[in-house]
Amino acid sequence: QAQLEESGGGLVQAGGSLRLSCVASGSFFSIKVMGWHRQAPGKQRELVAGISDGGTTNYADSVKGRFTISRNNAKNTVSLQMNSLKPEDTAVYYCSADLTFDSGYRYTSRYWGQGTQVTVSS
Repeated sequence: QAQLEESGGGLVQAGGSLRLSCVASGSFFSIKVMGWHRQAPGKQRELVAGISDGGTTNYADSVKGRFTISRNNAKNTVSLQMNSLKPEDTAVYYCSADLTFDSGYRYTSRYWGQGTQVTVSS
């Protein structure tokens, strides 16, 4: 029905920047909240940033002032600009999207991307 495809991960030195992008495709009616989450080895997945369809954003305290989430509703994309990266930002980053489907009745499901590795060296 739908899929999310991420791009933009990689290896960067501390203090550097990376930009992650994610595009949603499929036969959905609309997209509500989109977000980025991350999971470091041995840790639980955590929310990094989220953005509503109206543009309201929220961030984890650990990334406030360094990361910026944005979305393009016309292109069904969400991006995460990551600046001043730290070694503790190293993780697999996952895109998420709350997709609404309309097949006679409407329902919303959360979809996940496959994940992209971000590694920050000290």
